[in-house]
Amino acid sequence: MNQTNPKAPRSASVILAFLTVYIVWGSTYFFIRHALNGFPPLVLGAVRFITAGLIMMIWSLFRKVSLFDRRAIKAAAVSGFFILFIGNGMVIWMEQYMSTAWVAIIVSAAPIWFVIFDKRNWKENFRSKSIMAGLALGVLGIFLLFAGNIAASRNAKPNPIQNLALISLIIGSMSWVIGSLFAKYSKPQFPATVNATWQMLFAGIYFLAGAFVNNEFHGFQLGNVSADAWASLWYLIIFGSIMGYGCYVWLLQVRPPAQVSTYAYVNPVVAVLFGVFLASEHISLMQVTGLLVVLLSVLMINLKKYIKKPLLA
Repeated sequence: MNQTNPKAPRSASVILAFLTVYIVWGSTYFFIRHALNGFPPLVLGAVRFITAGLIMMIWSLFRKVSLFDRRAIKAAAVSGFFILFIGNGMVIWMEQYMSTAWVAIIVSAAPIWFVIFDKRNWKENFRSKSIMAGLALGVLGIFLLFAGNIAASRNAKPNPIQNLALISLIIGSMSWVIGSLFAKYSKPQFPATVNATWQMLFAGIYFLAGAFVNNEFHGFQLGNVSADAWASLWYLIIFGSIMGYGCYVWLLQVRPPAQVSTYAYVNPVVAVLFGVFLASEHISLMQVTGLLVVLLSVLMINLKKYIKKPLLA
């Protein structure tokens, strides 16, 4: 396969991809929790990513996209391990023990890890007042968004497993960022479809191996899985993996990591809204303030791009 050197993407395409990652991935917290009511965590990851990867492969072959490049496969084996198996796997595993709110809080630290680990852009990121201000506002917004949950947990009986879960989620978030940066800066660059297909397939294989090691297939029967869990799984496959992750991989190729990382601030906002509209949860004035602060943080991080050129090309 020849090294790709894509033209600058249209701003409308970039905006649509960001909206997909923002909204769809924000909803996955809700659907992961529902899917876990029928599937063991590693089995869930295996079925989700192998199915999504195979669908992507069939679609790519139908479009005559050249998938079988040794360099692309080797790079995807590494990035798929860090991004999806460790990064997303920690989210799936810890949603068994922690509320989706707490999971979203920890995962929202991803923009900070992107700035810290993205050595190639240290000069630009640390000298940009708008990016630094946006990161600070994002942290403040997430705190306001989940202040009620934090206060409630302080008054609750201490749960030792939550400390382990907290550390695991931080490791998972860092692994996601490391894998993403590896994929972005690997040479040569391959089409996003190729990267996403192989990353999901390898992640599915890793999950499958983990499920066997963890003996998750013992006693598990597909016939006992509820319709709600099946529907949640298919949502994760089609929207969370094929659409959402496909857009994320493409955005990593065409936009700076600090901008792409803003998904981690917006996803908890969407998670809260899903709770309000689908689970009849209450939203407080402080949470509304947090939503607005998060949106302002995303604007600040992307401010330099907006000033340089018009929003739509």
